[in-house]
Amino acid sequence: MGRDLSTILSDAVSGDRISEKDAMRLFTTHERDVWKIVAAADEKREKVAGNAVTYVRNQNINVTNICVNACGFCGFSKKPGDEGCYIHDEAVIREKAALAKSRKVTEICTVSGLHPSFTAQSYCDVYRWITDAAPGVHLHASNPMEVAYAAQKSHMTTKEVLSQMKAAGLASMCGTAAEILVDPVRRQICPQKIPTAEWVRIIREAHHLGIPTTATIMYGHCESDADRVQHLAILRELQDETRGFTEFVPLSFIHMNTPIFRNGTARAGATGREDILMVAVARLFLDNFRNIQVSWVKEGIKMAQLSLLGGANDLGGTMFEESISKGAGASNTDYLDPAEMQRVAEDLGRTLCRRTTLYRKA
Repeated sequence: MGRDLSTILSDAVSGDRISEKDAMRLFTTHERDVWKIVAAADEKREKVAGNAVTYVRNQNINVTNICVNACGFCGFSKKPGDEGCYIHDEAVIREKAALAKSRKVTEICTVSGLHPSFTAQSYCDVYRWITDAAPGVHLHASNPMEVAYAAQKSHMTTKEVLSQMKAAGLASMCGTAAEILVDPVRRQICPQKIPTAEWVRIIREAHHLGIPTTATIMYGHCESDADRVQHLAILRELQDETRGFTEFVPLSFIHMNTPIFRNGTARAGATGREDILMVAVARLFLDNFRNIQVSWVKEGIKMAQLSLLGGANDLGGTMFEESISKGAGASNTDYLDPAEMQRVAEDLGRTLCRRTTLYRKA
């Protein structure tokens, strides 16, 4: 028999590390006990991260939506010749980067498909174009899948690819392509993606090269509570070793236009209880993470605000250009005005603070 809820919550808030079994107890909670977990997570957030609600002024640049993979949760990717497929050339990428600079963003983030012609040089060229057109703007780009793909296409090691990307201007890396770090689930939803061990190895290499990364989870499709706990445990162990994660970002599965939902493999996304518990349990379990971000793109601004009451301290970015969630069926994903962020934060009795990618005051 597991420990009772009040003991788990008391230990977590006081700073003691809770177990994977404890996390399972929290994830499987229903009825009004959910609010006890939320309250404890909010108390832990205040102790660890203070009362500021942070955000970054950023812009996405999606270089191409053409992708060799066919992930079951993706409504963004296209094949060559598909209607709406694109790949931006140097002139367009420079123009987008210059526009971002003119908007006074402090971060540019690139997320793209795995184009059939891309090599390590392709990624490095894009990064140089961006950093040249937007000097001084932090480049947050790539992910372990892209690194592995570039290495395979260029007959290089992933460490060599990371070193070249860093030299080309990569300042921090996205911790995406994680989805669920449980291989049987990965084989269901993204069989062409790298396995868990390779994702972990590439993140470790990045951290050891001085490239910080985010950490993510994509939940609400066909994973179990036990899978979520295993995923969080991997992140916590890796953070113990490297201290290279800047934040944890839960990403709620957007189901509408995705193959795994349409073919009946996945359910229709997470419920509200699951969304708020993902943030709260992460705050209590990931005791070595200071920052937990809530995705207003995935959850909408009202659920994002509730998550700020349940352990999150960060609202992510302004975005300006977003295609991944939109492709899966989400709406109102392109831009969130800081004035609206301020309204949300002040309504909670908290202060909105602009930050850099690495959580310094902007």
